Amino acid sequence: MAGFLDRAKEQAQRGLAQGKEKVGEVQAQRSGNDLLRKLGAAYYAQQRGSGSPADVQQALAALEAHIAQNGDAFLRGGGTSGH
Repeated sequence: MAGFLDRAKEQAQRGLAQGKEKVGEVQAQRSGNDLLRKLGAAYYAQQRGSGSPADVQQALAALEAHIAQNGDAFLRGGGTSGH
């Protein structure tokens, strides 16, 4: 009986860890998509004359930092684990 309970506990812990990992991936993907939108908006504003090159550079730097930490898979519509 104890062996069964131990195995069930291990399976539950693995499932919880996998769920947390998936949540982290989704959050990183959403964050990357948000940074990509901000870069697009900054570039558009610059082209229209209401934004600055500094705003574009700042948005680009934030996006590059996110990619360095989380990968660039979100750019391809996939998860966040690729570079």
